[in-house]
Amino acid sequence: MRVIVSGSYQDLSKKAAEIMAEQINKKPESVLGLATGSTPIGMYKELIAMNKDGKVDFSKVTTFNLDEYVGLTPDHDQSYDYFMWDNLFSHVNIMKEQTNIPSGIAADLPTECASYEKLVAKKGGIDIQILGVGHNGHIGFNEPSDSFTISTHVIELASQTIEANARFFEEKSQVPKKAVTMGIGAIMKARHVLLIVNDKSKAEAVRQLFSGKVDPQVPVSILQLHPNLTILVDRETADLLPLNEDSREVVLQG
Repeated sequence: MRVIVSGSYQDLSKKAAEIMAEQINKKPESVLGLATGSTPIGMYKELIAMNKDGKVDFSKVTTFNLDEYVGLTPDHDQSYDYFMWDNLFSHVNIMKEQTNIPSGIAADLPTECASYEKLVAKKGGIDIQILGVGHNGHIGFNEPSDSFTISTHVIELASQTIEANARFFEEKSQVPKKAVTMGIGAIMKARHVLLIVNDKSKAEAVRQLFSGKVDPQVPVSILQLHPNLTILVDRETADLLPLNEDSREVVLQG
């Protein structure tokens, strides 16, 4: 586990983009696992600028997004398909057919989930997976549960998640109650996991990564078992984490 502490969101975003660009430049045909939400937006802006400056080339990259709301069409302004094209894909030289986002409107959602799982495997798995974390510890839309769900699946969203996402909709009642999400299996099989945290209110969930206990009620806790985990965290959140242990590599940046 490597922890990088940055002084500002801009520094955090820049470092995340540099790590992503390093992966792509090392392996131009990289398979990227991407995330939505407010946290990675700064990273995407940095990657767009790097692409325009010729510092990173997306032309051979394949992407897989973690999740999508059930019931929202790709052109809905709160769908994650729309989010990705608005915040990254439309602004870089990526091939549309190499971008993959699970469908939330498929007629047969279980079949869609199985197909998505198989496609990730067919592409050789994910080289680097971007993650955020929910206040309740969810990663992707893997919500707190009595057990971990390994494969891509349809999930009933927790009330806390619905409440947190209500700010993006005109009314809370418009927030979808279900989502399709990549399971814990594909996330843990990624060769590198990059967890980005820029909100001290999520510190309690992130602390579980240092507890030595893996608990499906706090899904993010499983990442402590990943052999190549990097955590990018802002200084305010880092101050609430136990980062003085010898087993951690802590890097101060910005």
